Amino acid sequence: MRISSRRRSTITFLTLGVFLAGIAVAVGFGWIILNWRFDLKVFFGIIFFGAITAGIILNTTFLLREIRRNEQHDSFINAVTHELKTPLTSIRLYLQTLQRHEVDESQRSEFYRLMLEDSDRLYTTVEQVLKAGEVGHRRKYLRKSRVDLGGLVQGCVDVARVRYHLAPEAMRFESAVNHNGKVSVIGDQEELRTAVSNILDNAVKYSKENVRVLIKLEEADQKYFSLSVRDEGLGIPAGELKRIFKRFYRVPTRALAKVKGTGLGLFIVRSIARKHGGDVFATSPGEGLGTTVTLKLPRSVR
Repeated sequence: MRISSRRRSTITFLTLGVFLAGIAVAVGFGWIILNWRFDLKVFFGIIFFGAITAGIILNTTFLLREIRRNEQHDSFINAVTHELKTPLTSIRLYLQTLQRHEVDESQRSEFYRLMLEDSDRLYTTVEQVLKAGEVGHRRKYLRKSRVDLGGLVQGCVDVARVRYHLAPEAMRFESAVNHNGKVSVIGDQEELRTAVSNILDNAVKYSKENVRVLIKLEEADQKYFSLSVRDEGLGIPAGELKRIFKRFYRVPTRALAKVKGTGLGLFIVRSIARKHGGDVFATSPGEGLGTTVTLKLPRSVR
């Protein structure tokens, strides 16, 4: 109901802005035509009406941007609420069952396992929200050190396999860099681990039932290393490839909207990459054809 109301407001403001701009242009041209013989009047008239038209357009653009931003905030709050409420409800149910009923040892162990998984889900959600707040502060101090990027990526891959119960062939890591098996960069190890983990999590979440993820570490050129993560999942429409790195943004297609999330993962990745002097971008042949997210980091991060 709230979303439809926001859409109506957007259409209303857009229509009003176009209408007012049209009136300003019509009045301006009419005044110019009537006074075309008076050069000075025409000159100042063009400036005056041009300023009015530009002001109306800027004001309408600002209002539309604020409406979209508020809509994204609402979606974020709804997503976070769901991400927090679902595992909490599950944990509470298991605890009530253990408290009120006698269960055998195997079932008790299974309950413990499921509660730990739900706890991990809660922890991940809270961490993402906190991390999004941290990366928003550009002056945050980076604890720079020499980081073995290949080893860091391998560790993230191992964790992702365990977290999502994946077979080794479901998530493959290949390194095409010839530096005695090591790829060293200077940066904040925890920040870089967060960025790589978020990319891997997205690849798994937006895959279809049969997860197939290929991670490749390569030399992009003489200045940068390139880490690409390719999945065979839902894919992304071409017009959304740049927007997915914005804070709170989620692709508004049915298939992608079904995947739960906060809209913060890739925003965090981009913020971390840029803090380290690198960047991140995504490519996709289209919906249903998979996505490749590429993280570029300089060989010597400043």
